[in-house]
Amino acid sequence: MNPNSAEGRLERLAALPLRENLRGASPYGAPQIDVPVQLNVNENTHPLPAEVRAAILAGVEGTLETLNRYPDREFTTLRAALARYLGHGLDADHLWAANGSNEVLQQILQAFGGPGRTLMSFPPTYSMYPLLAAGTDTRYVAGTRGPDFTLRPDDAAAQVREQAPDVVIVCTPNNPTGTATGLDVIEAVYAATEATRSIVVVDEAYAEFAHTGTASALELLPGRPRLVISRTMSKAFGMAGTRLGYLAAAPEVTDALRLVRLPYHLSAVTQAVALAALVHADALLATVEDIKAQRDRIVTGLDRLGLTPTPSDANFVLFGPLADPTAVWHGLLDAGVIIRDIGLRGRLRVSAGTEAETTAFLDRMVELAAAGVAIPAP
Repeated sequence: MNPNSAEGRLERLAALPLRENLRGASPYGAPQIDVPVQLNVNENTHPLPAEVRAAILAGVEGTLETLNRYPDREFTTLRAALARYLGHGLDADHLWAANGSNEVLQQILQAFGGPGRTLMSFPPTYSMYPLLAAGTDTRYVAGTRGPDFTLRPDDAAAQVREQAPDVVIVCTPNNPTGTATGLDVIEAVYAATEATRSIVVVDEAYAEFAHTGTASALELLPGRPRLVISRTMSKAFGMAGTRLGYLAAAPEVTDALRLVRLPYHLSAVTQAVALAALVHADALLATVEDIKAQRDRIVTGLDRLGLTPTPSDANFVLFGPLADPTAVWHGLLDAGVIIRDIGLRGRLRVSAGTEAETTAFLDRMVELAAAGVAIPAP
């Protein structure tokens, strides 16, 4: 066997003293294929405005003279800026940030999960949740959703009471389905954890894309010390390369995360970039309405093809069931368009891009439908 082959590397991995719960596991990963239209990982595909690029350059330049020193460990200025952006009466003590919302969630599990404890979420949902559980040696419990991918307050609460998890994550708008979860569900789930004193995390990574009038769980924070709202600058802000996720919670939750975070975990450069972006939040978020329009355009276009898109409050659309989703995925790739096969039977997910990118996707779908490739499952 070639030691450098995939099989050889797996054999060498198996020989290491790996934790038992990681044996046979697969890492997170979406295909990274360089094609003209990349609509597979829910990025904001609009380029940064010139004024924002200039502000970021100036902010980074301001850090250069002190790069030989550790950054502000408490990133106090950034936390205050994030609090101002969120509003709802929050201040810096309520905010925490890390290198992407995945690290935020990992720190939550490091503090409140771990051996002998459980994490519960409601698949189909973000595929990183069980991976984060495995990485922190937290047992993962999968709840269920309705056939339309929604959660009902009574059903979600009953599942939580039955499983009594230590941490619950509700993703809204949910990835990969795009469905929003009402505040009544969050209230019911939180109430169901009173006996176990569980942490309830609401992952609002796509909150800025929700339809007008959709309420944020930030409204529920007062009086709920175990409620955590997770956000990111990767999506609506178009800052995926910055790796800046954050949360809002009671100050004692952020105190708990200080016990597990690595020293100086946010670099001076990351803090400078995020601060510049927040100063120019209006310019960055100006693309959100266009993305929402393209999302709704995708829903309309796929509906005309009879492909049953799921109503979405995010910057992506789930559609299907398809007769042959693999053939559709490859048919799009052949035309230079990549979308996501998220492993949900018969369904694919496409991000809403620019008008030109959305047009390229929809035009190719029309071609594939005419060729008998993009057709509904019988």
